[in-house]
Amino acid sequence: MVKPTDWWRKHADKVLSSHDGDRLSHSDHGGRITPAMIKERLEQVDDLSSFSLTINGEHVHAFFLDTMVDTAELYETIFLPLQRADGRNPLDVLPFAQPHESDDVSALLNNLLRGHTVLFFQDRPLILQINTFHVEHRSISKSENESTVLGPQDSFVEMLEINISLLRRRIASPKLKVVAYTKGTETHNRIAVIYMEDIANAENVERVKRRIDNVEYQGFVGMPVLKQMLEDKPYSPFPQFGLSNRPDNATAALLDGRILILLNGSPDAAICPTSFLEMFSSPEDFYNRWSTASLLRIIRFFGLFITILLTSSYVSVLTYHPEMLPPALLTILSESRSRVPFPPVVEVMIIELIIEILREAGIRMPTKIGQTIGIVGGIVIGTASVQAGLASNILIVLVSVSALLSFVPPNFLMSNAIRLVRYAFILIAGVLGMYGQMLMLAFLFAHLLELTSLGTPYMTAGVPRKWTDLMNGLVRMPMKYIVYRNSLSRPKRKKVRPISEE
Repeated sequence: MVKPTDWWRKHADKVLSSHDGDRLSHSDHGGRITPAMIKERLEQVDDLSSFSLTINGEHVHAFFLDTMVDTAELYETIFLPLQRADGRNPLDVLPFAQPHESDDVSALLNNLLRGHTVLFFQDRPLILQINTFHVEHRSISKSENESTVLGPQDSFVEMLEINISLLRRRIASPKLKVVAYTKGTETHNRIAVIYMEDIANAENVERVKRRIDNVEYQGFVGMPVLKQMLEDKPYSPFPQFGLSNRPDNATAALLDGRILILLNGSPDAAICPTSFLEMFSSPEDFYNRWSTASLLRIIRFFGLFITILLTSSYVSVLTYHPEMLPPALLTILSESRSRVPFPPVVEVMIIELIIEILREAGIRMPTKIGQTIGIVGGIVIGTASVQAGLASNILIVLVSVSALLSFVPPNFLMSNAIRLVRYAFILIAGVLGMYGQMLMLAFLFAHLLELTSLGTPYMTAGVPRKWTDLMNGLVRMPMKYIVYRNSLSRPKRKKVRPISEE
């Protein structure tokens, strides 16, 4: 079998270089784009391969990127059929080729940089572009951020086509619509808006499309960046779009009338609209029995209030309201803090910051070292702080419990928001005591009630529009009773046929 490189050496007139501009500028392609234009625009692009070939007596200029194309496949799918064409029209032997008929050189360059092969036929005014993109990519593997014991174990990857195929495998319906966009002035990212026709609310779909059309940015390195530019309230610390890298979770959202946004190069899918309570739901809730799922949801939800009130209550009680504690507990706290030279608010802030530093260090370090640093560092620093009189042993317990509860929500962005809110509660507790905590709690509820997700109230599930929403809220009822779609996204509320009892 002839190797592609040997075939090119035999048939190529020469490799195009910067000195070929004069020769190529005389090529007539209908007065539009010439190979010299491509070479000029892609100067100093070392992975650009450009050849002038003679195939069956016809001169052909070929352009492609070595890093984006499999050369063996290129030879078999393009050059070998052209060699056997025997004077036939190239479009007849290359059925997947698309003729470029406009004079927009930028569009042709964008396709070339995405892995297309561009052919200039010198003897006829014809420019063909063929999608020959082929690169190595990460295989479909288990989700690391949303791991579950039950249910499917696959997750999205960084290639948009593979992610859409994972959804197509689960929803084999023509109602699954995919609308493609190209955004980013420099990166030209491909974005896909996915929804179920006749289920998703048409106003929500148009709102998402309009927001993507209005986005102007140099490029998106990941879905969380794009998501922040599409959310309703960009100044809020709380995420207003859901984020998931599990196809089963995304499929359930589509069937419930939600809209997915996928970005090429990112393994995450943005789900909109979403609600505050859904940030505490896990895909595993539907794989567990309803009683277990309800218990876990309640623990996650009330863990939010414990983590933001636990250490701040320590500060407010010791600073302003010691009479609220039983005498025995107050005696224990007084003995524990007898050697601590700082006021409670400073003591708590120091330990909280140490916990954050350990968390960041554990994340940034290699996995094996990070786990060791997190465990050993926490034990050593905690023990040394108590022995040195920098913190009380009771505070170490409270901060540890508060830190663990902040990681309970399945949504990582919600965990970050909770940690930020906890610092605000600690500071205001040190200034105003219990009154400040209640004031901050009222402000928190007012802020959550003001938030919207794609125009839908953020607290919709907590304040349901219809009583059927309570079947899948803070408590998840048995599946046979969840017969309506959630009204959060205002979908067509088609009733699901319940399981008949014999």
